[in-house]
Amino acid sequence: MADYLQVSTATETRDQAVALAEDAVRSRLAAGAQITGPVTSVFWHAGEFGTSEEYRLLLTTTAARYGELQDHLLANHPWQNPEVIAVPIEAGAPDCLAWIDRSTTD
Repeated sequence: MADYLQVSTATETRDQAVALAEDAVRSRLAAGAQITGPVTSVFWHAGEFGTSEEYRLLLTTTAARYGELQDHLLANHPWQNPEVIAVPIEAGAPDCLAWIDRSTTD
């Protein structure tokens, strides 16, 4: 696994995304978060096809903090079965990666 990850999820409202982001960053589970939206999602859920307007939340963290971040997102997300996906950061500016380390250390 890569040392650094970008983790994404989505919420129905901007306020829900901001609340998740603030909790994760204050808890040092993520170094930072970005919220974009509204975005249009097209999906299958519970056997049905659907579309909705959502707010995308992208968090930056370390592999070491991912498990705790995932647990936090799942426990505090307004949806019962939210998408939580992590992708590796293959490269980054050294100062940025150091910031992620510092920001996710208790």
